[in-house]
Amino acid sequence: MANLPYLSGKGKAGGRATDNLVDQRSWQTIESLTPLAVSVEEKRLVHAAQRLADHEVDQAFAQALRQASMATRTLTGDALTVQQKVTMLQAIVKEDQGKADALAAASKGTKPPTNDEIDAAKAQIQLDNDELDDANEYLARMTGDKRGQIQQELTARQAAMKKFDEQNESVSAPSAVQSAKRYATLYGRISAWFDQRARMDSIAQAQAQATSDAKTLVTQHDDMEKQLAAGASSDTQGQSRVAQLAKLHSLAQIHGIIDDRVQTQNQLAMVYGRWHDQVERQHQIVMHLILQSIAAIGFILLCASILAALVRHLLGRMRLDRRNQHTLSTIASLSIQLVTLIMVLLVVFGVPDQMPTIIGLATAGITVVFQDFILAFFGWFILMGKNGIRVGDWVEINGVGGEVISLGLFRTALLETGNWTDKGHPTGRTVTFINNFAITGQYFNFSTSGQWLWDEIQVNIPAGPHTYQIIDSIHETVQQASEDEAKQAESEWQKATGSMHGLSHFSVAPTVDLRPASSGVDVIVRYMTKAEERFATRNRIYQTVIDLLRKNEEAATLEAVANK
Repeated sequence: MANLPYLSGKGKAGGRATDNLVDQRSWQTIESLTPLAVSVEEKRLVHAAQRLADHEVDQAFAQALRQASMATRTLTGDALTVQQKVTMLQAIVKEDQGKADALAAASKGTKPPTNDEIDAAKAQIQLDNDELDDANEYLARMTGDKRGQIQQELTARQAAMKKFDEQNESVSAPSAVQSAKRYATLYGRISAWFDQRARMDSIAQAQAQATSDAKTLVTQHDDMEKQLAAGASSDTQGQSRVAQLAKLHSLAQIHGIIDDRVQTQNQLAMVYGRWHDQVERQHQIVMHLILQSIAAIGFILLCASILAALVRHLLGRMRLDRRNQHTLSTIASLSIQLVTLIMVLLVVFGVPDQMPTIIGLATAGITVVFQDFILAFFGWFILMGKNGIRVGDWVEINGVGGEVISLGLFRTALLETGNWTDKGHPTGRTVTFINNFAITGQYFNFSTSGQWLWDEIQVNIPAGPHTYQIIDSIHETVQQASEDEAKQAESEWQKATGSMHGLSHFSVAPTVDLRPASSGVDVIVRYMTKAEERFATRNRIYQTVIDLLRKNEEAATLEAVANK
């Protein structure tokens, strides 16, 4: 409101100059505030304010015309000459009008005038009227008479009011509650909340303006009372009694007009106050709706947390493989988070109006910009599938071998251990890959569905008469130590290839390889074990072999002693 041109005194407002003779700010203010009314209650108050502002401006014009008529002017010199010219032109216009009336009367007689004579009489009247108007304007400028300019402003206002009434016919509007509930999203409600704050500020400024104008008019009212009292008690010299009474009568009329304007401004301020209170009530309604939206978001988050905890509890009670349990937990967690995010976005922004277009543009942009991440996302589903990998698997990706320690939605992390035939000691490095290798590349998984892999031990046996007997004992010992695990591995492998009979036949029996050595024979024993129990199984087998070698050594010593 403070930046409106007709209030700041700069520029133009609504196409009308701000230096008008008559103060029209009351109407200009309500005209500017009218579009801010959104509810039916507000529009009723706006109509009341329009009626009061229109009446106040009409009274301002009436006051200005009466004050301009009261001005006493003594014509001398050029002004007197122009006044005489105006009197002469008025007589000429009257004479021209008489001729035109005579021609109109003669047109009904036996000898009617021609059309040229009638047109010439009308043209002469128009020319004389234009000359008379120019003379009146010139005389008004010379004498300072503002009645003509005030009348022009009044004519322009009447035309603008007619246009305003045509453009602002009564239109049905929703109630305050219905108007507030149109904002179904949190974003819309917050925007409406700030908009209402701005509206309340503008209405409060308009109320302050009406109150200030009322105080200014009260000052004029007091001055006019003093003039009436002074005029009634004094005998003005050089004026007739009739002129004095006429002046007092005009002052009394202006006094009454000012009194009416004061009351109108006070009523206008009251209407603005009621409008401000109405917007404040709607402001409270919107605040209540904002709190409802925040509560809905909190309820959604609470339900998501409870659902996630319930899913984790149910998965914990189910007897599933650790990797399958981890997979289901990850999928359920991501699904809950995704649904929660969508529901929160719907509460905040609502359903988009152009959903197909938005989805198409968003999909195209995401496909171009986030191509690698999209491939990684879908690669995660492949890795989670039947032939994928799990945490703890021994794999090789892009030439890097290691144990899977993390399998995320976009990335897979390995603890590097080198080739699967190595001893399995980690290098201390963690290698991370984007999951798009599952689609655009290839990977090797050295673990079965039961996390089985081949491991080996190497033992050097000195050459002697019982060498092969010791080798057979080691083979038998390893076979007994890994028998249960071998059967379990064979069963799981048969399940993995059950639908492809005859494709391949797996053997899980331990194997023994012999290699000549300078100190005897190197025995390499390969056997099946779980990846997670690899080192424990190896230590157990080594301990068994060491015990066997010790027993054989003790038996050989006893035999040597007996032979002696």
